[in-house]
Amino acid sequence: MEWLGILPRDKRTNVFVMSAGSMTLAQLDLNIHGCNACPRLVAWREEVAVVKRKAYEDHDYWGKPISGFGSDKPKILIVGLAPGAHGANRTGRIFTGDSSGDWLFGSLHRIGIAKIPTSTSRDDKQQLKLTRITTAVRCAPPDNKPEVEERDLCQPWLTREFELTSQSVLAYVGLGAFAWAAINKELKGLGHPVPRVKFAHGASAEYTFEGKNYLVIASYHPSQQNTFTGKLTKDMLDSVLAKAGRFTHVIK
Repeated sequence: MEWLGILPRDKRTNVFVMSAGSMTLAQLDLNIHGCNACPRLVAWREEVAVVKRKAYEDHDYWGKPISGFGSDKPKILIVGLAPGAHGANRTGRIFTGDSSGDWLFGSLHRIGIAKIPTSTSRDDKQQLKLTRITTAVRCAPPDNKPEVEERDLCQPWLTREFELTSQSVLAYVGLGAFAWAAINKELKGLGHPVPRVKFAHGASAEYTFEGKNYLVIASYHPSQQNTFTGKLTKDMLDSVLAKAGRFTHVIK
């Protein structure tokens, strides 16, 4: 099979141009879905979609970049690392179809933000109350470890998503240290006076910018290595997400 990743550089997506030209979240999502900028990630996501995991061998994998999901005018923006190879890369929706998604949507349902407690496919009628979920990197990376160059090349998509949601978002939730760093970088780029806070579960800061009060808060990522070992519990995740929900008055 001829991977898109071997295309010459001048035929790969110009992420800076395509992201800047996205005037709405819907347009941004479509442009993200067509991105082929990172050769290694393109090759990996497409290989996974062909080889498949045995449990999903009869599934049609998405095998493309993943856009954000949720409200187009969110008060809460949740940022993760990257799509799962057999989760979002299979289903086509972020945090959908894997253990991490079960934990995240289960928590959001318990606190009153997600309509249903699980998220298994793009057609499951899941809805989020004034909340959007996205990732710092849009393609599933091998071993869940994007390279620095891939992170930087993908960043304009996240920058544009932050810009397009900046009028409504009041709380930013980082799932893991990678996402925490990405959030802080994007907010500083928008001029926010974000206090310097070292990543830790529950680490947070409140600040005021242009007459609005903001919250940034961190959680361990709901990956299996954190949930299976007890490093992250349901109560711990619920606590972080509920704090963002109460701060923004999305929940009481």
